[in-house]
Amino acid sequence: MSSLPPTETATPGVSTIAVIGAGAWGSTLSTLIKRRGHEVRIWSRRSTTPLQSVLEGAQIVVSAVSMTGVRSVAEQVQAIHLAPNTILVSATKGLDANSGNATQLPLLPSQIWQAAFPNHPVVVLSGPNLSEEIQQGLPAATVIAGTNQTATNTIQLALSSHSFRVYTNPDGVGVELGGILKNVIAIAVGACDGLKLGTNAKAALVTRGLAEIIRVGSYWGAKSETFYGLSGLGDLLATCNSSLSRNYQVGYGLAQGRSLESVLASLTGTAEGVNTARVLVRLAAQQHIEVPISQQVHQLLQGNITPQAAVEALMLRDYKAEVS
Repeated sequence: MSSLPPTETATPGVSTIAVIGAGAWGSTLSTLIKRRGHEVRIWSRRSTTPLQSVLEGAQIVVSAVSMTGVRSVAEQVQAIHLAPNTILVSATKGLDANSGNATQLPLLPSQIWQAAFPNHPVVVLSGPNLSEEIQQGLPAATVIAGTNQTATNTIQLALSSHSFRVYTNPDGVGVELGGILKNVIAIAVGACDGLKLGTNAKAALVTRGLAEIIRVGSYWGAKSETFYGLSGLGDLLATCNSSLSRNYQVGYGLAQGRSLESVLASLTGTAEGVNTARVLVRLAAQQHIEVPISQQVHQLLQGNITPQAAVEALMLRDYKAEVS
């Protein structure tokens, strides 16, 4: 394993950053922050240090918890006084299963944080960022997104380094959704590789998966061009081409005949695509959005269909034009 570059000079005006979540991604972000010369405080639900002590004096708070923990953690932070200019960074890739109906979209992680802190800037961090590679010091790039340009610029400067390049984007919804929805496609691609269906099938699946992501994102109000960037196509390619991806591992394991429970138990961390598929398919049914790949993934995860049958269902769909 290669060593990380030496500590760099801290960004002027930023010195203390709190990271909530000590999993693979939270630990990796903490490493990146330390490299920039900032003081980093990391907290998880298993920490012995009180959350209030971790947040005290922090100019930036990064949330890297799993989707199931976002709401409860936001409520805990809400009970603690934050400085007025504290920037909140959402680095979670999932959909809230407890929101959304026929007239309301499911909440995104950043929206849960914004509702809890309406007077604070909330930005999104998302991109093709496999934690293990970044920990090895390998080069990577990501996106910080939000409508508050001062906040996005601040985070860009705070996290950018010689091996971690940070871009900004005003389309927070698009950047966030790109990172969320690609996890479902990654499960499908993992199953494709597990069945040894070949490069042609994989390329078709990734390409049509991107079209599906854009279709959902456009309904959500995101800009279609955002999904051709790092947080869309970039993250999709990284997640669908690496066994380091937990979502890819889920699909691969199911194609090998293992049960979902067995696959999930063997993972170190959360495969967010499992929950996302369920919420996404529910939304698609309510709003009549065509998501054939996500539907087959959902059926596969529910145990209602085999990987082979899922592929057959996709191949036997009605003929149509590629671009309508």
